[in-house]
Amino acid sequence: MNDCIFCKIINKEIKSDFLYEDKNFIIINDINPISKGHCLLIPKTHFQTIFDLPQEYPNKILNIIQKQSLNLIKQNLATGIKIIQNNYPSAGQTINHFHIHIIPQK
Repeated sequence: MNDCIFCKIINKEIKSDFLYEDKNFIIINDINPISKGHCLLIPKTHFQTIFDLPQEYPNKILNIIQKQSLNLIKQNLATGIKIIQNNYPSAGQTINHFHIHIIPQK
């Protein structure tokens, strides 16, 4: 999508440091973190909500979240992890590109 900030980041039109990247996903730091290490898991393909994801994505997403969460714990940024995902504006989605917040908690 032309006006999607996440698509622009994925296409390197907007600079961002990728904490993780594979052929389908990236992880970047949240621009307004709730806590140190707060990051976002974003699919490279533009999907608006969880309802638009291909069926094979949820397992891939959970594997990446698990690895990133363990990394945050190993880096002593967390003793627990909060995972948040919003769908549609009425539920708090502010960017219309599916993404998951991975938020370290101490």
